[in-house]
Amino acid sequence: MSFQGFSQEKAKNEIIIHKDLKWSERMALSIIKRAPQARQIDNNEKPKWDYKLGLVMTSFENLYKKTNNPIYAAYIKEYAETVINDSGEILNYKLEDYNIDNINAGKMLFDLYSKTNDKRYLTAIKTLRKQLETHPRTHSGGFWHKKIYPYQMWLDGLYMGTPFYARYTVEFDGGKDLNDIALQFEQVQKHTIDKKTGLLFHAWDESKQMPWANKETGTSPNFWSRSIGWYMMALVDDLDYFPKNHPKRKELIQYLNEISEAVAKFQDPSGLWYQVTDTGSKEGNYLEASGSAMFVYAFAKGVNKGYLPSKYKKLAEKGFDGITQKLITVDPDGEIHITQVCASAGLGGNPYRDGSYEYYINEKIKTDNSHGLGPFILAAVELDK
Repeated sequence: MSFQGFSQEKAKNEIIIHKDLKWSERMALSIIKRAPQARQIDNNEKPKWDYKLGLVMTSFENLYKKTNNPIYAAYIKEYAETVINDSGEILNYKLEDYNIDNINAGKMLFDLYSKTNDKRYLTAIKTLRKQLETHPRTHSGGFWHKKIYPYQMWLDGLYMGTPFYARYTVEFDGGKDLNDIALQFEQVQKHTIDKKTGLLFHAWDESKQMPWANKETGTSPNFWSRSIGWYMMALVDDLDYFPKNHPKRKELIQYLNEISEAVAKFQDPSGLWYQVTDTGSKEGNYLEASGSAMFVYAFAKGVNKGYLPSKYKKLAEKGFDGITQKLITVDPDGEIHITQVCASAGLGGNPYRDGSYEYYINEKIKTDNSHGLGPFILAAVELDK
């Protein structure tokens, strides 16, 4: 099925979302109904190369592998053709920005290249790999989050950069960079962990210059569920590429077990997790969809792959039930929506984001934001829901 000229009106009329379909397909078809071209997700007016759309494309890839329904593969391909021209140049991408977020959407290109043998996808893959070659690093070897955020590692960046890097090194370089990928996790583990809770702070500034940074440790002041979710998804996805005999594999599995144990302690009786992970129902805090879905996905995949004990499958099921019961709404025509998604959060920048509790709880909350859509599908596919 091609999406060329697949209009909003046509999508509304032609896509039927049966309630007996699995949640994964109900959500994917709802997305296509609302946004016949993937670039329209999040109400984007123009096409753009975007980590959030890359996240949704990854979820569609997993769904396609599970269902073999060509509608999902066509949706990915149409987006790729929109943002990569015939020469393999990536729309609105600048290597010299050294933004780790820009790597994430590159993950969809590997399967596209192997299926189509279209050289433009290979050119784009090589461009993104080139960025990592010269991407600035902390003195201890961690990728900066962005050139505009010098000497900073954010948990988000592990998901943005390392799964692409891991697949690249295994498929093109015989796995020679797996130690460098493990180093990224070692740095985050060493510098962001809170000894008391076992949770990871959102970010670390090696220079300790940022006003948000703890003057002794360099960490930001709070635990943000989605940032920890990014980190956990990066772990379970990167482990796909670490062979059983790789010396760093055990260490990464250990990190996954430690953070899973810490996160499990803060699961609300509803099955969900709060925006600020450790403060429960403190005034202003709320049960947040994207972080909850990411934890569910990481727990479920961790158990399915044998990295985590089976008890985490039960916690994942409980979390998924919490999402569908409390955060999903269903229209009369069967279209579904995910609510209570934090639209965006970060540190520094202009206007300045100080990482305070008040900052995290006051960021915009949206319905059907891509940060929630992708992880919901990933979690549903992993749990076969």
